[in-house]
Amino acid sequence: MPDFLIHHNALVLVGDGRKALFLRNRGTPQALDLAVEDILDGAENPPTREQGTDRPGRVVQGVGQSRSAVEQTDWHTLEEQKFAVTIAEALYRAAIANTFSELVIVAPPKILGTLRQSFHKQVSDRIHGEMTKTLTSTPIGEISRLLAA
Repeated sequence: MPDFLIHHNALVLVGDGRKALFLRNRGTPQALDLAVEDILDGAENPPTREQGTDRPGRVVQGVGQSRSAVEQTDWHTLEEQKFAVTIAEALYRAAIANTFSELVIVAPPKILGTLRQSFHKQVSDRIHGEMTKTLTSTPIGEISRLLAA
């Protein structure tokens, strides 16, 4: 349940690590009417076990027999973070083109954190509200209902 209103013509980003929906509120704060303006789909992102086949590296610590393992790279998470940066860049282009004055973001916590770090000031200044949920697979009508509640 959001603690903010989504005004007429506000841009609503519903995204995760694989998909981003850019929705425009054609209605009022009391009667949302979200319309799809754009969709970004990320590259196919299989689990890490299917992306990397090498074993984690090992490091020899100076003199002696001491060795330690290097943590395995999580390719899946890296790809999701890269996609979040792509979303932030798309929002920056929209902000400098002045296509929105108010932005509402709906994304899972990790993606929301990456988005926040990636936003330019022109985007950050227009953020009106945030909700930490994964709704990219949810029908638009249900998203409207959840945001209006």
